[in-house]
Amino acid sequence: MIDASSFTTAFLLGVFGAGHCLGMCGGLMGALALSTPSGSSSSIYLALFNLGRIISYALAGLLLGSLGWAIQSLGLGTGLRTVAGLLLVAMGLYLANWWRGLTYLEKAGGRLWQKIKPLTQKFMPLKSFKHAFVLGGLWGWLPCGLVYSSLTWAAASGSAWNAATLMMAFGLGTLPVMIASGLFAQQLHRLLDSHGVRQLLGISVILFGCWTIPGPHQAWLMSITQSLLPNNDTPITHHMSH
Repeated sequence: MIDASSFTTAFLLGVFGAGHCLGMCGGLMGALALSTPSGSSSSIYLALFNLGRIISYALAGLLLGSLGWAIQSLGLGTGLRTVAGLLLVAMGLYLANWWRGLTYLEKAGGRLWQKIKPLTQKFMPLKSFKHAFVLGGLWGWLPCGLVYSSLTWAAASGSAWNAATLMMAFGLGTLPVMIASGLFAQQLHRLLDSHGVRQLLGISVILFGCWTIPGPHQAWLMSITQSLLPNNDTPITHHMSH
């Protein structure tokens, strides 16, 4: 069962990484907004595209979550959480533009994308709502270090359904920026790509990655978090079982 703090964390991961998503998919979103059939509302097409994209994230979470459950059943849950935390740290460094090593992981995922990409051409330009939904579902498999990092973290939840729910929350977190990018992509890209914003978001993801890695440092990080929430009477607990 996913608790509210884990769901919120997954959502915030999507929000924090939205600038990266904009760089990966923003151009397509703008193109979709301009290429919708005449007489149709572009917002409906964009919504259906993103619905398909979010469902593909949830499906990936379901698949990798099953693997995560198997790994934890073998007593290797600590190792999985460590890998997930390190990938989140790498993602934070990537977002802050301090280290781009995560691009190697994206290149590895490119092999799957090369098989999927030709299918996307069948649904462009958009001719129906169904085309928008299916195209979004296919586009969700675009190689993305942020998605891979979040997937590994979600898989460490120890349940396929939990991982699917967390990835759905992650996708919802990217939704506001992705919808907006179809309407005013250039202005939004300048804001999210600014040096200060990238570093702030990167540091946030790095700290969360450090918190994810099992160890005595978690208590220190959680005490800092609690000190920033003086009106919250409910103690913050780690989102994954040990």
